[in-house]
Amino acid sequence: MKTIKVSMRFSPDIVTKPLTYHLIKDYDLEVNILNANVGLNKIGQLVADITGEEAKIEEGLKFLKEQGVDIRLFTRSIIWQEEGCVHCGACTAVCPTEALTMDKNSWSLTFNKEKCVVCELCVRTCPIKVMSVSI
Repeated sequence: MKTIKVSMRFSPDIVTKPLTYHLIKDYDLEVNILNANVGLNKIGQLVADITGEEAKIEEGLKFLKEQGVDIRLFTRSIIWQEEGCVHCGACTAVCPTEALTMDKNSWSLTFNKEKCVVCELCVRTCPIKVMSVSI
């Protein structure tokens, strides 16, 4: 089993098609939606983890491309240098998925990599540069 993180952009004419349904039903893939912005007659965007057999993932991605979905695979990740962090929380204000949060009891920063969509806003916001992007 393999898991990939993917961003999908849907044009307004295909946003109403049941494409994630087909990934699950026809290709036996698990789709874990991490972030979605989908509206009728608008461009839709979906970020998801897709888990399954590597061949099935490739077939599912090919199907999406054939349907007109613009796909971007996440090949990079955010690196948090926790030991240098002062836990100021500046990054939490810009994180759209709440992958970066403050523990209300200890006032320490927590980072949930599973929720991260690698938007890089935290990298630009961090005043002491403990957030970076893997190459």
